[in-house]
Amino acid sequence: MTLFDIILAAAAIALGGFLKGATGAGAPVVGVPILAIVFGVPKAVAIFSVLNLMSNTWQAWAYRDAWSNIRFVGSFAIGGALGAAAGSVLLASLSTDVLMGGLACIVFFYIGLRLRLPDWKIDRAPGERVAGPVGFLAGVMQGAGGISAPVSVTFLNAMRLERREFIGTISAFFFMMSSFQIPTLIALGVLSWERAGLAVLATIPLFAAMPLGERAARRVSKETFDKLILILLTVVALRLMYSALT
Repeated sequence: MTLFDIILAAAAIALGGFLKGATGAGAPVVGVPILAIVFGVPKAVAIFSVLNLMSNTWQAWAYRDAWSNIRFVGSFAIGGALGAAAGSVLLASLSTDVLMGGLACIVFFYIGLRLRLPDWKIDRAPGERVAGPVGFLAGVMQGAGGISAPVSVTFLNAMRLERREFIGTISAFFFMMSSFQIPTLIALGVLSWERAGLAVLATIPLFAAMPLGERAARRVSKETFDKLILILLTVVALRLMYSALT
């Protein structure tokens, strides 16, 4: 591994941390593909599993006062954890390419709907009622395809949550997912002590950049934050489509 590789990896993690601080999501979308170039996919996934747990523990706790309804947050997060377990079982029998392509189409449809009908949203009451099942579906996507944002972030964005509540809720959801993912990676031999040590070192650029992203996001309006999430979803959908076609 060259000095350039180290700088590239640190820059990718810092960029992911900035995005995580600003929006509450998106760090793996930016970080994992670049880390995979440097370390390979298994090591990149292992490193980010630890980073996800640590960063989401921090954000979920820091934004806990923004949880307007503990039952909503809890059912969404627990549903995600249970779905991740179910998705891991389905992984062996599902066509990942078809799954990723289908998810990309769903996200593109939602983005198109939002652009055509900018005032459309899921009202609070029905959103809270379906939080558990939606969380479960997002968890299945995480377990089976390695990414839940097309369901989880899309759902919370459709509810038009205020920035602090959005970040607090999605961080609690990702925390529960990571709590289930890490033991699985250890059991499969993907997450070793060496990779855990690299993840601890990787927290330096991650946690250094997160407050910068948070500070930048405080200066934008709710409408601008909403647009940032739509941009993030567009990047996610493009990545899904690329994965499905290559």
